[in-house]
Amino acid sequence: MLKYIISFYFCLIFVDSFSQNETTPEVKKDTIIYKTGYGLRLGMDISKLGLIIVDKSYSGLEIVGDYRVSKSWYAAAEIGHEEEITFEDYTKSTSKGNYIRLGANYNAYNNWLDMNNEIYVGGRYGFAIFDHTLNSYTPNVSNPDFPSYFPATPITTPTTETGLTAHWLEFQLGIKVETFKNLFIGFSGSYKVAVSIDDQSGFKTLYAPGFNRVYSSDTGFGFNYTISYLIPFVNK
Repeated sequence: MLKYIISFYFCLIFVDSFSQNETTPEVKKDTIIYKTGYGLRLGMDISKLGLIIVDKSYSGLEIVGDYRVSKSWYAAAEIGHEEEITFEDYTKSTSKGNYIRLGANYNAYNNWLDMNNEIYVGGRYGFAIFDHTLNSYTPNVSNPDFPSYFPATPITTPTTETGLTAHWLEFQLGIKVETFKNLFIGFSGSYKVAVSIDDQSGFKTLYAPGFNRVYSSDTGFGFNYTISYLIPFVNK
């Protein structure tokens, strides 16, 4: 019996010694770090090209750009030129000029891994300098009691005023999706509030470049559909 106890004891010592000599397998950590490009993104508003095709009274071009300054913040700007002919019941007018909008976007979308998409809110300060022409109008001189004696004769001699300016603020909401590497498709809508818009002498400005149609409440709306390309300066 003592012989079996001594043999069992030596067996336990051997097993314990073997287990202590075994090395614990090393757990490898995931060393993949996903980085995204920081740089200048440039493009254009292709919706204006569509408007030129379907609306012969409009022409325009807008260049868009932004620069990523942090994980969620982008400095942004749009610069462009527009010419628009506005037809009313008794007037025809043309507004033509250049504009710029400056501001920032905040990306509220939390991307997965190496995705680089955006759902953003943004703010802009807009400024335009433009010329306004009253092409023709019909004076309101008719007398309903004597229509044949007071005919309303249209005035077709254009009058132009140059160097008019417009200032406004706008709120933007939009998306940008990376379709191919560094190539983005985007869409945004905006609500605009006029700070000041110059009027031609004797006639209210109905359209301001960059602001779009001016309503009686001195507010406006806009949208764009953009295609842009990111020039990455650094990956973070």
